[in-house]
Amino acid sequence: MIDLFQSANMIQSYLQERNWSFCFIGGIALQRWGEPRLTVDIDILLFTEFENDLDYAATLLEHFYPRVENALDFAIQNRVVLIKTKQGIGIDISLAGIAYEKEVIDRATYNTFTEEIKLLTCSAEDLIVMKAFADRDKDWGDVYGIIMRQATNLDWTYILDRLKPLSEVKENPGILDHLERIRISLGN
Repeated sequence: MIDLFQSANMIQSYLQERNWSFCFIGGIALQRWGEPRLTVDIDILLFTEFENDLDYAATLLEHFYPRVENALDFAIQNRVVLIKTKQGIGIDISLAGIAYEKEVIDRATYNTFTEEIKLLTCSAEDLIVMKAFADRDKDWGDVYGIIMRQATNLDWTYILDRLKPLSEVKENPGILDHLERIRISLGN
């Protein structure tokens, strides 16, 4: 796990040197807010707006090792840059452009993971929203762990206000129902 944090710290320095707006999401953020589980890659939300995707993706691919063929085309089509470090640790950089994604980054705060490493992670509420929106079994398990660990510290109005329109866009109101069942089962 220390290699993962060191790699995250390295990419954080790279992004900060460029004054790029970003935060860690996924497994790194889960280590802070939820029930820690083994994670083998790094997930980052990088605010590019839409018109700058090509420049950001090309710059990242010049500095890091691509994980797929035609990596630049893949990044533009899928809005995610798939790269890896020299040590082979995978990094998924989601190219963010909508207002909610900017809000996630603006709300991010630093957490100390080791004596030397502080990483900028999304909030617990935003991690719940993103994982619930993903709507995969693994993510629902993570949501359960976050709610259990954070208990009464969560801002449920914020979570529901952000998740409702996202679930409507996805045309999946079951996401909200699933979240409510978890919340009730944990007494929140």
